[in-house]
Amino acid sequence: MTNTASFISRDQLEAIKELCNIGVGKGASVLNAMLSTHITLNVPHVKIVSSRDFREELKEFARDTISAVELAFEGNISGSAQLLFPTETASSLVSILVEEGDELDMDALRAGTFCEVGNIVLNGVMGSISNILGISFDYSVPAYIETHSDNFMKEGSMKEDSHVLLARTRFSIDALDIEGDIALFMQISAIHKLLETIEEKFGLNEQ
Repeated sequence: MTNTASFISRDQLEAIKELCNIGVGKGASVLNAMLSTHITLNVPHVKIVSSRDFREELKEFARDTISAVELAFEGNISGSAQLLFPTETASSLVSILVEEGDELDMDALRAGTFCEVGNIVLNGVMGSISNILGISFDYSVPAYIETHSDNFMKEGSMKEDSHVLLARTRFSIDALDIEGDIALFMQISAIHKLLETIEEKFGLNEQ
């Protein structure tokens, strides 16, 4: 298991975790309003890792295929946000959320439903960061990615010199725990700008 980057303080990390928890909480509220199944989301772990360490995280997270929803953003801070699940877990999540029918194309159903869930959760997180920190973002249309974990770095928008803000996310659905990852891909300069904004907002000090 990789450790978080040394340039972020514990207080900054806790502030980011709180922002993510507020965001996924808003996402859960939207999903609960749409669905009959009660969903609780929380973010128990947050860390910032290099692109190389993120590759190691992916190997532990999903050894086969990954399903992801990507939401690219630009503004004062640019990058992309992704919600990632092992495809098998994504399929289990979708089967809980929708009624299956023989006439439905399950691949298309999984992609469409998971993309909608990802869009709601990611908008909740990015919206919280935007509202609380006073940062404006312009978003692209969310995209669905399904690929082998070995190829994920090639399929996504992540660059070699990017760092990843990795938030492990737990979906609790009728007492069934399903874990996914929220990953914010940003260049190191954008990460530092985010930390500076958090420091100014909450009066925190860097290490």
